Amino acid sequence: MRNIALGKAFTLVEPGPVLLLTTNDGRRNNIMTISWTMVMDFTPQFAITTGPWNHSFTALRKTRECVLAIPTVDLLDTVVGIGTCSGTDTDKFARFGLTAVPGRCVAAPRIRECVANIECCVVDIVAKHNIVVLEGLAAYVDSARQERRTLHAVGDGTFIVDGRRLDRKRLMAMKLPPGV
Repeated sequence: MRNIALGKAFTLVEPGPVLLLTTNDGRRNNIMTISWTMVMDFTPQFAITTGPWNHSFTALRKTRECVLAIPTVDLLDTVVGIGTCSGTDTDKFARFGLTAVPGRCVAAPRIRECVANIECCVVDIVAKHNIVVLEGLAAYVDSARQERRTLHAVGDGTFIVDGRRLDRKRLMAMKLPPGV
């Protein structure tokens, strides 16, 4: 094994799929790309990291709601493009040709082109670590969508694409002996 810079260690354990987070500040919709996310236990709670440096954070803090939209590999260049411009001066829905679908529980829109969308409300903001804790209010999946492979940011400008799904449900449902 070779040493790597400690500052790059996060590229070895980057978490779940890249998401598009939508907000509505009362005047207009916005989208940001977010690659640090976490599912909290087996509940509809999620954590993301963002802060005042992101245009969407102001709307997220003000309205306390958003949508987590899950893009697939065919949207990679769109996802990167969204992440490299600011909603301060760009209508990202228009620039990237995405369709805003009104949320049912929140003012933030869902994204039609994504394979899934989760409408959320903010339940906590941990300022010390720039963590926003979200609770899912409603979830939608486009079961007719052919492309379902999600993207995972490594953190150095490269991505990993989900591959084959391996089913081990039967093994995981086995009961363990007491004390194990």
